Amino acid sequence: MDLSRRGLLGGVMAGAALTALPVNAEAAPTDVEITGGASIRNRMRTDQEWSRFLAGQDLVWQRVPRAWYEGPFLGNGFLAMQVYREPGANALRFTVDHAKVQDHRPEFGNEWGVARLPVGRLLLTPVGKITGVDLRLDLWNAELRGTVLTDKGELAVRAFIHAQKSLLLLDVRPTSGEREFKLEYQALDALSPRTIREPPPKTFPLNPKPTTRTENGTTIVTQEMVAGGQTATAYWTRKRHGRTDFALSVTHTFPDRAADAIVRDTVARAQATPSEVLRHQHQKWWHRFYRASFVSVPDALMQSFYWIQLYKLASAARAEAPIMPTTGPWLEPTPWPSVWFNLNAQLEYWPVYGANHLDLDPIPRTISQNQQILVDALRPEFRTDSMGLRRSADPTFQDAGFVGSPLHPSPDPELGNLPWLLHNAWLSYRHTMDETILRDTVFPVLRRSTNYYLHFLRKGNDGKLHLLPTYSPEYGVAPDCNFDLGLLRWSCRTLLDSARILKISDPLAPKWQEVLDTLVDYPADANGFMIGAGVPFAKSHRHYSHMLAVYPLHLVNWEQPQSRDLIEKSLRHWLSFEGSLRGFTFTGAASIAAQMTRGDEALRYLREFVARFAQPNTMYFEAGPVIETPLSGAKSLQDMLCQSWGDVIRIFPAVPSAWKDVVLHDFRTEGAFLVSAVRKEGVTQFVRVRSEAGAPCRVRTGIAGKLKVHGCARWRVEGDVVVLELHRGQEAVIHAAGAHPDFTIAPVKITEPARAWGLPALPPGGVAAPVDITGLFDNDGLSNEFTSRDGDFDGAGNTYPAAQVPQTGGVTDDGIPFEFTNGDEASKNNVIAAGQTIAMPAGRYAKLHLLAAADTGNVDAPGVATYVDGTTAPIRFAVTAWRSGPQFGESEPITTTLMHTPSGPQQAKVAIFHQVIGLDPARDLASITLPKLAGPRLHVFGITLEKAKA
Repeated sequence: MDLSRRGLLGGVMAGAALTALPVNAEAAPTDVEITGGASIRNRMRTDQEWSRFLAGQDLVWQRVPRAWYEGPFLGNGFLAMQVYREPGANALRFTVDHAKVQDHRPEFGNEWGVARLPVGRLLLTPVGKITGVDLRLDLWNAELRGTVLTDKGELAVRAFIHAQKSLLLLDVRPTSGEREFKLEYQALDALSPRTIREPPPKTFPLNPKPTTRTENGTTIVTQEMVAGGQTATAYWTRKRHGRTDFALSVTHTFPDRAADAIVRDTVARAQATPSEVLRHQHQKWWHRFYRASFVSVPDALMQSFYWIQLYKLASAARAEAPIMPTTGPWLEPTPWPSVWFNLNAQLEYWPVYGANHLDLDPIPRTISQNQQILVDALRPEFRTDSMGLRRSADPTFQDAGFVGSPLHPSPDPELGNLPWLLHNAWLSYRHTMDETILRDTVFPVLRRSTNYYLHFLRKGNDGKLHLLPTYSPEYGVAPDCNFDLGLLRWSCRTLLDSARILKISDPLAPKWQEVLDTLVDYPADANGFMIGAGVPFAKSHRHYSHMLAVYPLHLVNWEQPQSRDLIEKSLRHWLSFEGSLRGFTFTGAASIAAQMTRGDEALRYLREFVARFAQPNTMYFEAGPVIETPLSGAKSLQDMLCQSWGDVIRIFPAVPSAWKDVVLHDFRTEGAFLVSAVRKEGVTQFVRVRSEAGAPCRVRTGIAGKLKVHGCARWRVEGDVVVLELHRGQEAVIHAAGAHPDFTIAPVKITEPARAWGLPALPPGGVAAPVDITGLFDNDGLSNEFTSRDGDFDGAGNTYPAAQVPQTGGVTDDGIPFEFTNGDEASKNNVIAAGQTIAMPAGRYAKLHLLAAADTGNVDAPGVATYVDGTTAPIRFAVTAWRSGPQFGESEPITTTLMHTPSGPQQAKVAIFHQVIGLDPARDLASITLPKLAGPRLHVFGITLEKAKA
């Protein structure tokens, strides 16, 4: 099976006093670094080099994006925007979102009471019908620009969200036929997008409607909140010299109501500042951002994916911003409108460490500032010595209810979320060696979260400490749960290490050591890690929580010979169950394979994620938008190139065999080292290590034979590890003795090309012409594993399982590409035939290809093809029922092993079929009319026309 995405998807100047967001970008590296006679020649030292390189990673759209997961996206960690076609309208939607906009009524829970809230949208409506787009998301400048094409002319658009200010700037330049285009802002009600799944509770008072007023050419939309606080949006439009400029600002304040005044001041200052000044400020931030580190690999698909994720992170995150919710700052309909802490928040920030972008990490600050909330999350009897974190909450950890307790009736006592989030904070400490993080955040909070575990340990007859039944995320409850055993071991070890570093004599230290000495082993069986004692891993499951000790904790690891069989069996067994595997399943598997030093296997898993789940703009969804998985994919790639757990820096530990040339520069590792390395023709040429903290340095270079070390007088070799004694600010360069390597940092040559991310044009002269029928969709025939009651394909509430049908916007069968919609929960994805007439793109076609299925029985019914000359011809729609094998000569491009019923999944094969219908190739087609049926219904998921031969 071809898992490639191609196969599956076919400074600062006057006026700078605008309301500013905090700046914390990394300083740019020096152009040339000299170390002990070894000169590192950094070609990535000019704007021209960076612009040229990143242009090769840009996203490009030559078709109109249909949804959030296909379109361009902009942001600055607070204000955010996406662009795609307005559903059911001849317009482009520019979404307007802000990461701080949320409700503040925790008594109603995270789904309603502290949920993220929508702000509004901007509609660009042309005079003519939209016929196409030519758009580019310029990563280097963090700017969207291009052209919207219509049958009346063109609209040149250019947009960016200022990197340091809550300010969206858009300019539109129409041709003569499009001078009367419209630009309209629509405010949205401040109601949780959880409505995609269910209505709000009847006892939940709705926020008042937003109000709008205009003052001196500026429109202000004010949204008051029942709980206090305020969201305000201000914008102005200015037309001159054939160009329309639009500026918008959003602010949310709580508990005060100061947002209105803030946004009015922001847009007023923007109006008084030349747009090029604002653009210069914006670009300066982004150019400095990218220079913090450099990675280049010869695989164009993976290289561009990686750099898009860094762009995405800087668009969605700042150390001063809220922790990202599941959707990032871009809010769409979702059942998960808050922050999830049993995996999502942790994975979101993993790439920041290696990429040298701690300026994007809010987790240590957030934990430090909200410790009382972590105390209050527990039942009163535990608050004197413990802390805990609810599974889902707002970015300050607010939510209703208590963290589960094995001593109280609870269906899911999930204890591990706080120590797992603290693992991220520990990584922030380890990558900076900033003891204030350790002293003020990690140690005191981890001490209390470990105390919470200690309440639930019991000594068994075997003399071991055992953990009462706790919850393994999304799987179930088990005693001695591996998820918690791994986190408890890591917690006790980290507390002892932290106390030693901080020179603290803690009275609990003997208890922590006792836990390490006597805690029960990880429950395992013939298939590897179990969920816990007596509970085997026995069903398809997307989480790798039961393997947390392997990754990311590395307590059980491949460098322990006695652990290899356990790791291997566990990985294979976990992936052997299809049905509920999702994107982060494969990014997790890639990182585990990278720990196993298996680069080809790691790349295979990473490519499987891309092929099956990554959307055209690299976004990802399950029941709704979820941002963590592509970001964790970037971490998987980092793990293939450099790892630094266990006090050893591993250079190129799992490079795929096809990647002969690889470059790393200023890659940040644990111990606060910046590492550069170059690999050519499969051989590591040199390794440069710069110490920022003077910590002990141990490097596994992968360079064979005797070594030469520049810049470090005291070094030695222990086995395959080079031990360097580096002071703060000192650096060393290592290479093979007698070699004269080329110390050049530059992009490597691409040996595996790929098209740009985004939406490509259909090949000119190609035989296939997919037809956009999304505006006709009137049925939801899919449901996800979280709510099988979503949707109804057959009138009885049964549906296709969304996890087993194509995720990436299309499917190809017999060389024919179909567009396929598998989007947000409750979104429509097919049209039920009821005599509709569908306009077809002009042209002569030999065949109509149908992606369809019937529901309660087969369908064999007449329809009509209408041609441009006014003539018609009967056509036959013969399609098999979804639970049967093909009855009319169709192929089966989509099959599943499950059918979702209102009561849950059921083992059953269901299919979507590819049927071919003949047309008159000598006449120009105008439309087709679907059959009108009284019995079983025909569901059409996609239509593609096959062109007549010239």
